[in-house]
Amino acid sequence: MDFIAFDIETTGTVAGVDHIIEIGFVRFINGEPESTFSTLVDPGIPIPVEAQKVNHINDEMVKGRPRLEQLLGPLTEFCGDLPLVAHNAPFDMAFLTHAYLQYELPTPRGVVIDTLLLARKIIPGLPNYKLGTLTAHFDIASGEFHRAQQDAIYCGEVYLKLLSRIKKDIRQIPLEEVVELTGKPAQYFPVVQRRPKQLGLF
Repeated sequence: MDFIAFDIETTGTVAGVDHIIEIGFVRFINGEPESTFSTLVDPGIPIPVEAQKVNHINDEMVKGRPRLEQLLGPLTEFCGDLPLVAHNAPFDMAFLTHAYLQYELPTPRGVVIDTLLLARKIIPGLPNYKLGTLTAHFDIASGEFHRAQQDAIYCGEVYLKLLSRIKKDIRQIPLEEVVELTGKPAQYFPVVQRRPKQLGLF
């Protein structure tokens, strides 16, 4: 069971207005975390106090870190065509899609699976479906939340636990069946094409 679990931290909740300040992508091979693409990101603006209270990331921590446009190309290479897994995936996808479109760079090619949708289908009746609630439900050892790499690892572990509720040998579960269980059409990052640059007129 190979996939990439991912999470981002941001300065706010509105893609295209707020900025990504941390990315965490974790490649799971045979159900185990194998490698990571994770870093703080310099957003080029001060981080609002409200965001700092959530993720505890401040201006000093992101100072001198890579800008997002430097990371998108290598990130796509890291992801390849593996399935991508995120909790409340549309939120993360919206921010990343805006960035890929802004800088006209190729996007990851794998299908994106939302563990929030899966959890609601597979284990109905929980008081809520926050990532922390799900890690507690599955007795997954956890500590700090709202840091990208660690949340990505939690998300990947929750995904594996959810699949084990469907079939004992999760390797026998077709990816199409997992997507169908979400109750939504398959989600992908858009294909981004570079726009031709307009020649100057003299």
